[in-house]
Amino acid sequence: MNNPIMRVAGLIPAFQARAAELDAKSSFPTENIAGLREAGALACVLPIANGGLAYGLDAATCHEIAHLLRLIGRGHLATGRLFEGHVNAIKLAATYGSPAQLDHVAHHVQAGDLFGLWVTDGPDPLRLDGHQLRGGKLFCSGAGHLSHAIVTAQQPHSEPVLVLVTLEDPARATPSAIKLQGMRSAVTGAVDLAGLPADIMGQPGDYLRQPLFSAGAWRTSAVTLGGIDALVHAAQTQLVERGRAGNPHQRTRMGQALIAQETAALWVAKAARIAEQEGGDAGDIAAYVNLARMAVEAAALQALELVQRSLGLSAFIAGQPVERLVRDLATYLRQPAPDETLTEAAAWFASRGLPQ
Repeated sequence: MNNPIMRVAGLIPAFQARAAELDAKSSFPTENIAGLREAGALACVLPIANGGLAYGLDAATCHEIAHLLRLIGRGHLATGRLFEGHVNAIKLAATYGSPAQLDHVAHHVQAGDLFGLWVTDGPDPLRLDGHQLRGGKLFCSGAGHLSHAIVTAQQPHSEPVLVLVTLEDPARATPSAIKLQGMRSAVTGAVDLAGLPADIMGQPGDYLRQPLFSAGAWRTSAVTLGGIDALVHAAQTQLVERGRAGNPHQRTRMGQALIAQETAALWVAKAARIAEQEGGDAGDIAAYVNLARMAVEAAALQALELVQRSLGLSAFIAGQPVERLVRDLATYLRQPAPDETLTEAAAWFASRGLPQ
């Protein structure tokens, strides 16, 4: 397999060129995913025994998957969100799936399929009914465009289980009634899974098992970092084009934005290393990744404010690259329970100190 990072790097200008039209039409980034498929990015996250490069499956490749997630986020945040979901799904299959299930997943990934991870329940939660599923999932990225996903399902008198599903009918997906401000090309919607066979993966409670449950958040932060990269670069480019880059106040703001960008990069790099190390303390891993998540969010929010101050009203003109980047990044930052995440991590390290 050729180096997927180098090949994906060559795709980024095309991703950025397509972003405005995809956003305007709320269209699934079909060409972007096809590019990732051809570059070997979808398959590189498989175990080596299954024809992949094991990117993201152990500490030895944490730098590679971090680089790949950041690159894709820089090119197009919605595509980054979809790819991150794919990486998460493969990680779960490699960790909790049976050899037969992992072979099944690998076969479809090698054939070019993108996997999703859908865990949000609505009023009719997904549950097991014998050997079938009942109910559905909400806020499913790629709804109607993905043929495979790993989902969580409730069952009587036990913790939720992971289920591997195949969706042959796109009509099971319903576009979200809520029109999101950003990340429109992730095509988030509801999916009806009623009647599908329940191919249970692992044991009850595996999805919430630490440290893997919390540790995976670093990959979201890596995609977010790519969005920060794109935003800061777009702002610098616009200031140069307007002849304002030499203004001392603009230089101050851009300097602060660059500090925020690099701060996020340092947190992501260390979080990746700590999250993927073998034998690490589960509490340390979960708490540190949660701190990293909040640090990256703070850096992104600072960059957003600095860019908007630097560009003024032009940062709010619909159709402008910066306006779209701001919407996408602000939407992507809204991960669940930020206050709880921060306070729990702070409590964990109150008497221990941060891991080295």
